[in-house]
Amino acid sequence: MKNMDIAELYSRSIAFSTRIDATKQELAPAEFGWYPYGTLNNFGLLNSLLTGPNRNFIDHIGKGLIVDIGAADGDTAFFMESLGFTTHVADFPPTNFNSCRGLRLLKEKLGSSVVIKEVDLDKAFELPAARYELAFFLGILYHLKNPFLALETLSSQARYAFVSTRVIRFNATSANAGEGGFNRERVDLDSVPVAYLVGEDECNHDATNFWMFTNAALRRLLHRTGWDILDYANFGNTEDSDPATAAGDERAFCFLRSRRI
Repeated sequence: MKNMDIAELYSRSIAFSTRIDATKQELAPAEFGWYPYGTLNNFGLLNSLLTGPNRNFIDHIGKGLIVDIGAADGDTAFFMESLGFTTHVADFPPTNFNSCRGLRLLKEKLGSSVVIKEVDLDKAFELPAARYELAFFLGILYHLKNPFLALETLSSQARYAFVSTRVIRFNATSANAGEGGFNRERVDLDSVPVAYLVGEDECNHDATNFWMFTNAALRRLLHRTGWDILDYANFGNTEDSDPATAAGDERAFCFLRSRRI
């Protein structure tokens, strides 16, 4: 897999996505539904994120282990396995969309050797292996009660990581400011290293949403938990993002290297 640019990896992910979607349709489990978002679409964003030598991040990994944390139905893990990498999954059934049943069913159908371990990231945790060359940690951080703990623990076990999370620039939209006892005024938070705690029904009526950071806060958090930022990019509403609305959705994607291992 040497000298594989992220653009080629993205192209291969599209082909694999078609294959795995067909497998899901064939299986069509009556007991549960598949995770509704295409996690392999993240490779398109990684293609936009990565610059210079980082575009060949595969060269950094060698034959090292990869872990997909918060894997949904495991599409990314199975894709990396299809490229020849030994891949593990860390997920938690109580917060997984279908309690990890989709992940396990696909593993069986594909004849996969991916190792699956149930891990609660909001407590002191151990990943399936002691050391990884790369961790995928995409779209998970704002669903955690203890993001500092998770990132600090990960930096002691993974040499490189892709991290993405929802970020904010304002506390509310102009239309929603003044509602209730909170957010009486719309405040520009962009340059302040703070995190906004979402109400249990505030964002998509999903009580598993917790902390949404400003970009300044995310960068500081990454530094304080042992990471150096190699590439950083924002997608979505990069002008006036907020923590509650679909129109105000902004995501930060990062390629990181641990200072601890």
